[in-house]
Amino acid sequence: MLELLRDTYHYRELIWILALKELKVRYKRSLLGVLWAFLNPLMMTAIFVVVFSKFRVGRFGIEHYAIFLLCAMFPFTFYQQSMAYAVQSIIANGSLIKKVYIPKLVFPLAAVLANFFNLMLSLIPLAFFLWVFDHPFHKTWLYLPVPMLGLLLFTAGCGFAVAALGVFLHDIGHILEVFLRAFFFLCPVLYDLDHIPARFHPVLIWNPMLHILRGFRLPIYAGELPEPASALISILVGVVAVVLGYAIFRRFQDSFAIHV
Repeated sequence: MLELLRDTYHYRELIWILALKELKVRYKRSLLGVLWAFLNPLMMTAIFVVVFSKFRVGRFGIEHYAIFLLCAMFPFTFYQQSMAYAVQSIIANGSLIKKVYIPKLVFPLAAVLANFFNLMLSLIPLAFFLWVFDHPFHKTWLYLPVPMLGLLLFTAGCGFAVAALGVFLHDIGHILEVFLRAFFFLCPVLYDLDHIPARFHPVLIWNPMLHILRGFRLPIYAGELPEPASALISILVGVVAVVLGYAIFRRFQDSFAIHV
């Protein structure tokens, strides 16, 4: 872990440059450019609001359901997109890896950082929708750095793992896509744990994203702070993910140049 911290700090400028390049390439020929960072989760939210509100399919009687959804939709979209780019991060930079020595960790970290930039920007349309729906702005927004840190660490840890697997298992991208679709419905995005029958709680409570997403929703939507234990768990989940993910990544990184 000391090696991870040292290399991340030492190559911080390279990580930043690669993240900016990732954003430029992603939106280079796009008419709306970076606006797609907002439009994708906004359109998904619109679909779910129409389905759950118009057709009464399990809305749970939640007031301002669009706000309720967006509070968790934006962070989950960040995680989802980061995984999609991290899994290809080593393969996509294979020619560079073969030519010069660069710590391999910079590539999945750059993929996560590029999407984190989008997550930060997404707070702008989220604040706009709060104003449109006349939903109050709470002082508890000041708590958001805590779940953001937990989410960033958790995503980076998962990014390390899938980046390493992507080098050796070329089908992992397709498998990951299916997994993320299923994982979306297991996460408290469309619902909150309070809306699920108690008999399912012992299973859902083990979801690593549970406390992180609640850390976003409670301060923004309800104006409440999570319990101290929930805040601690959201950070610990991220730390554990980084430790395990980087352990997998470091175990195989010396053979990346052979397989890319």
